Amino acid sequence: MFEFDLVLQLLQQMCIYLVIAYLLSKTPIVIPLMQVTVHLPHKLVCYCIFSLFCIMGSYFGLHIEDTIANTRAIGAILGGLLGGPMVGLLVGITGGIHRYTLGGITAESCMLSTILTGLISGLLHYGLMKKGRVDLIYNPLLVGVLGLLVESLEMIMVLLISRPFDVVLHAVKSIAAPMIVANSIGAAMFMRILLDRRAIFERYTSAFSAKALKIAASTEGLLRDGFNQRNSTKVAQIIYQELDIGAVSITDREKILAFIGVGDDHHLPGTPITSNITLEAIEQNDVKYLDGVHQPYQCSINKYCRLGSTLVIPLRGENNTVVGTIKLYEAKNTLFSSINRTLGEGIASLLSAQILAGQNEHYKQLLSKTEIKLLHAQVNPHFLFNALNTLLAVIRRDKQQASQLVQNLSTFFRKNLKRTDEIVTLKDEIEHVNAYLQIEKMRFMEQLTVEIAIPPHLESAQLPAFSLQPIVENAIKHGTSQLIGKGKVAIYAYEQNQTLVLEVMDNAGNYCENKKDTKGLGLNLVDKRINIRYGKQYGIKIECEPDTYTKVVLTLPLQKESCIQC
Repeated sequence: MFEFDLVLQLLQQMCIYLVIAYLLSKTPIVIPLMQVTVHLPHKLVCYCIFSLFCIMGSYFGLHIEDTIANTRAIGAILGGLLGGPMVGLLVGITGGIHRYTLGGITAESCMLSTILTGLISGLLHYGLMKKGRVDLIYNPLLVGVLGLLVESLEMIMVLLISRPFDVVLHAVKSIAAPMIVANSIGAAMFMRILLDRRAIFERYTSAFSAKALKIAASTEGLLRDGFNQRNSTKVAQIIYQELDIGAVSITDREKILAFIGVGDDHHLPGTPITSNITLEAIEQNDVKYLDGVHQPYQCSINKYCRLGSTLVIPLRGENNTVVGTIKLYEAKNTLFSSINRTLGEGIASLLSAQILAGQNEHYKQLLSKTEIKLLHAQVNPHFLFNALNTLLAVIRRDKQQASQLVQNLSTFFRKNLKRTDEIVTLKDEIEHVNAYLQIEKMRFMEQLTVEIAIPPHLESAQLPAFSLQPIVENAIKHGTSQLIGKGKVAIYAYEQNQTLVLEVMDNAGNYCENKKDTKGLGLNLVDKRINIRYGKQYGIKIECEPDTYTKVVLTLPLQKESCIQC
């Protein structure tokens, strides 16, 4: 009857450890234990956890006739099985030394048996690994049998080493069965908890991977064809169906592009963004999460909206700039699934990559068209015809001027043909433009004056090649050449808040509608090239006062040659 009571007491003690093990299984600390421990940091975690269980097993043990009935072996068994021979040995040494410090007639034999238990368990780990039977390491039945064997071995060692024999024999008769039962069942159940946690983790990972792959496959290439309302709606529909959440929305920086799910009666595509949390995510380039509990969420459009929580994730394009957001919602009184939250961030990265690829593809196509048009402009027959006629006239009256004109023509065409680099310095661009202007000055004589004011410290500023020449050509072709009186073209450069500002002004005032999208192919191409490369906050703006002036303002980020190279 005494032995049965002792079994119950040890099982009660074991249940406390199993509760602790269950609680630990809900934390990230046990993740290394769910796989066979190979890496040193994981081995250290394994050693610390099971050494602690060894020490607790002895410390809270039951004192029976100058010995201790305990569940210490659970820590040594699991430490060796999951960590290998070295971890098992170290756990055994730690637990054994602690047991020795508690004293008693069996202190020495219990210390040695604990070390041997850890070593035997570690060697079993090594043997199973060598045979490729990792699955057996997590087999609760095998763990239970191992517990039975090592505890039986401990009782034998106690009888062989400890003295006086008659006292030890009586103690062993009292504690042998309870310790064998408690340690065997405890070790097996501890492994069962780890195995269940591992199965849950694998199912979670499998579900996550399956959803991620399916969404990736279904949305592949949609936004690469254009980040617009039609494509965004297709993507939102796929994500809504796969994640089974309250709603999905996709926006650009200013308006809703797509909305699918709860609240689609008032979250209408094409309407401006009114949500402060969305605007903050765009401005701060950061993920925003309102769970509806700790951080309240309220629809900014309709106070009766059934949506109760939201996750807002920025979508990023070129240079990591925010081009829009993807928003996942759950209805009120519905918890936001952690797998959906993690998937949402992964989906945002996937869509951002598509948008970036689409931007790059669009940029390449545009650049190709630009290069074709520029090549066409390089041998513009009207310009060449006018220049040759001017040369013919100048030769008759002034050979020195004719020589200068030929030199300017040479400079202009040499720059056209040899500037293979897409990015040039402002100094180089001005030399090209100045050569063009000098040719036009000889053509129009006193009817055209030119002013160029470029600060020396901005001469090394970087800009796309052929950015200024089409603007200057436009100022003459559609501006000063139409005047009866004298024409003037001025070029200025200055720095403003880390922005390079270039102004091309004529005194004609004939270009007073912002027709850069329809009139003057050169202006249109320059503007789009800069938009795509640097963002829509840069590019061309036109100011005009009829019959007085037209001013084309070109803005770019201020990047100097030395900074690019360093």
